[in-house]
Amino acid sequence: MTIGWDTIEVDGNPMRTYVGVPDRPGPLPGIVIAQHAPGVDESVQDAVHRLHREGYVVAAPQLYHRQPREVDPKIARTSLLKDTEVIRDMNAALAHIKTRAQISRAGVTGFCMGGRVAFLMAAANPEFKASVVFYGGNTMKSWGENQGPTPFERLKDVSCPVLGLFGADDQNPSPEDVKKIDAELTRLGKWHEFHTYQNTGHAFYNFAADRYRDRAAKAGWGELLAFFDVYLKQGKS
Repeated sequence: MTIGWDTIEVDGNPMRTYVGVPDRPGPLPGIVIAQHAPGVDESVQDAVHRLHREGYVVAAPQLYHRQPREVDPKIARTSLLKDTEVIRDMNAALAHIKTRAQISRAGVTGFCMGGRVAFLMAAANPEFKASVVFYGGNTMKSWGENQGPTPFERLKDVSCPVLGLFGADDQNPSPEDVKKIDAELTRLGKWHEFHTYQNTGHAFYNFAADRYRDRAAKAGWGELLAFFDVYLKQGKS
């Protein structure tokens, strides 16, 4: 088994990417993980390790790579991201794991802002055959100078099944936001399944944060594994 940091060039910039490649013959299913606001930290790296052990080729790109290091990674950096660049970064991470192993089918997941990116990529790249969204906030907002379509407005282009995992006490996305996204995906005829955990707020999967909720984290991870098993390992369309 191989796991560690690779460097990918995107738009002339080096993008550090945490990658796990199982030591077994391919083709193998692949997953790209979109980071949360703190970056590709121990929580995101742990998700790479866990999926790697399940037999997935995994990549978690550092989406802040275009920004100066002195920018506060927990506050200001998210406001500097642009959807067009994030899409290129996620696509580059997918292309990279294809150079590391033969990939059968690819999926995408992410936490917090990364959950938003998981919605975004389900619409932006049909190569992703399954998307798992952990409490993706700000889906009704676009990132970038040109104010392109929001992830919510892009839902019409979603081309894969979507699993959404949310907290009932979260305010971004709020339960009202989740209902709105659910209704829009239903109206558009897009296959999706949403789970909302009671007595649970935002960032419930992040074991390094006070908001971690053990039951919701374990239940949500179990749903993710079952979902990816069907749509990536078994290849269900």
